[in-house]
Amino acid sequence: MTHLTITGMTCGSCAAHVKKALEDVPGVQSAFVSHPEGTAQLVTLPGTLPDALTAAVARLGYKAMLADVPPKHNHAGSLDQVRQWTGGADKRRGNERPLQIAVIGSGGAAMAAALKAVEQGAHVTLVERGTIGGTCVNIGCVPSKIMIRAAHIAHLRRESPFDGGMSPTPPTILRERLLAQQQARVEELRHAKYEGILDGNPGITVLHGEARFKDDRSLVVRLSEGDEQIVVFDRCLVATGASPALPPIPGLKESPYWTSTEALASATVPERLAVIGSSVVALELAQAFARLGSKVVILARSTLFFREDPAIGEAMTAAFRAEGIEVLEHREASQVAHVDGEFVLTTGHGDIRADRLLVATGRTPNTHSLALDAAGVTVNAQGGIVVDKGMRTSGRNIYAAGDCTDQPQFVYVAATAGTRAAINMTGGEAALDLTAMPAVVFTDPQVATVGYTEAGARNGGIETDSRLLTLDNVPRALANFDTRGFIKLVTDTTGHLIGVQAVAPEAGELIQTATLAIRHRMTVHDLADQLFPYLTMVEGLKLAAQTFSKDVKQLSCCAG
Repeated sequence: MTHLTITGMTCGSCAAHVKKALEDVPGVQSAFVSHPEGTAQLVTLPGTLPDALTAAVARLGYKAMLADVPPKHNHAGSLDQVRQWTGGADKRRGNERPLQIAVIGSGGAAMAAALKAVEQGAHVTLVERGTIGGTCVNIGCVPSKIMIRAAHIAHLRRESPFDGGMSPTPPTILRERLLAQQQARVEELRHAKYEGILDGNPGITVLHGEARFKDDRSLVVRLSEGDEQIVVFDRCLVATGASPALPPIPGLKESPYWTSTEALASATVPERLAVIGSSVVALELAQAFARLGSKVVILARSTLFFREDPAIGEAMTAAFRAEGIEVLEHREASQVAHVDGEFVLTTGHGDIRADRLLVATGRTPNTHSLALDAAGVTVNAQGGIVVDKGMRTSGRNIYAAGDCTDQPQFVYVAATAGTRAAINMTGGEAALDLTAMPAVVFTDPQVATVGYTEAGARNGGIETDSRLLTLDNVPRALANFDTRGFIKLVTDTTGHLIGVQAVAPEAGELIQTATLAIRHRMTVHDLADQLFPYLTMVEGLKLAAQTFSKDVKQLSCCAG
């Protein structure tokens, strides 16, 4: 460890510039610079010249000099000594160096953890092998929801419940322009919420390269420039996300199939699109492409949303078919061929032909290249890192969060898990409670769920009661002339709400109210007794709760 005293710094930006200058000096592995204390602490390789360090600072207009080195570290610079240094006590006091935390990844979990760890006084080395920002902002949530929204607008211009008094005007779809608009917003958010924050935070060092574990205290990082660097840590968070999974269909790997990544980046809308998959990503993109002009056929191995309450799949199948989307249930492709620019999918009920093929059958954790066994980290059969409620893995000093773990693959779960992990890595105690975790699918109508389904509750030994309210009983849906869907409430035998499933045009906007009701152990009587604004979709929760004790068809329009 090399210590410098620096004079002339006036703000965090000064410290960031000094940090970068020092880390550009050959032999410097990482630097932590504090402008309030006027100090820099550096991990250096043997032979690093002190004059080079002070000169790098001087070129910025500041003055630097070597500080006294604490006696226990008087062989600063050697990697063996650094290893000894990281093996010390976790409680730091006074001028002792900050806790060193390595974070692998730069998505939702990684960023939340890095920022929280710095807030707790740690120094973070963040390693990213690809584009800063991870899946959500770059190739997932953000671009998909932009595309889905554009497709929804196209659909409303072409068709709406009010066409009798407001003639539709079918739109001209300029996919290239829509894509440019989509990607511009992606880049804007990536810079504002990821790159810019990292660049401006002196407590975070970013390394561009691929990391693997050397042991439970160090990483080997193969840098993008080709060199290798050792990163020694006190704690490490793995937050490497997941990638699209590929079903074992003969001929598929040899064909130019799409995953969601290629579909979202396509500058064209195919005339015919085949979709293999029956859950979130498959159905969101299938409907979006259909509304942008593709003739879409979906091959579902079982039914749509087969893991959810059966009523959800039935409602969404009906909604899709009403839009002209062909839904083939219990249908699998036994062979895929790509001949003369055309996909041919062989099934037990004849061939399906398409111009493009989208495969969206789930995502696989990005863990295979990390050498996790070198750090004693256990994974499940799918490759997901097994973690407890505090995001601790089986490896000493190793934590994990996000889609690379065995937790649900949602970015808000990942970010919350990252924050909890950072608290625990810096000496705190925090747990992630997923008993009331909301989920939303951005189809139209939307699908939103939280808590138990009836079947899930029974499997857990919980006796239930339930009510399903169709949307033709909800004033907002009637006013919209769109009564597709339902709201279903599931309770235990004491009347406490334990689950909600909804299919509705604005289901995603009502599910958080249901989540809070479950979190606060409300009964359906409590829910029915609350004030809900009239002509909102969330009022459907109140009406569904009232069905446990009365016939809502016999109530006036806004009866309490």
